[in-house]
Amino acid sequence: MTHGNFRIGLFYGSTTCYTEMAAEKIKASLDALFEEDVVHLHNIKDTPLSDTTHYDVLIFGISTWDFGELQEDWESHWDDVATLDLNGKTIALYGLGDQMGYAEWFQDALGMLHDLILPAGCRIIGAWPNQGYEFSASKALTADQQHFVGLSLDDENQYDLTDQRIAQWCHQLVDEL
Repeated sequence: MTHGNFRIGLFYGSTTCYTEMAAEKIKASLDALFEEDVVHLHNIKDTPLSDTTHYDVLIFGISTWDFGELQEDWESHWDDVATLDLNGKTIALYGLGDQMGYAEWFQDALGMLHDLILPAGCRIIGAWPNQGYEFSASKALTADQQHFVGLSLDDENQYDLTDQRIAQWCHQLVDEL
């Protein structure tokens, strides 16, 4: 499945390394599916978000903190996100959250990021079914309330499902691309 100059920019913020580990697993899975090195990782703590201009396909990784708060690196670059030229780009999102400890705010940062980039004229892919999770509220639910706006991971309570969810989501992304 070779695509020549096809490149995916994966931009993430990670405080406790779980979002970064998920980024590395997503990269490995997509690179294997495309049979080449297509995913380029960027920690937004070290890479300006303006580097998104180098890619037609983007993946953004964010975690939700405490009571629906943004991960610190995303929070410090939040105003920059709103100024990005994402028109015509294809974007997939993934998030990490704690459905047991913060059931009322599960994946809220994922939903907030989705809502911020949606008006930018991009095509968002990778909606993920919300079955198999236990939470009471989330800003990351799609209008049908049956999906999250992106892959939802809970390494706090469902670490054993992470690899399987990432592999399945990456297959889904390839199909949607």
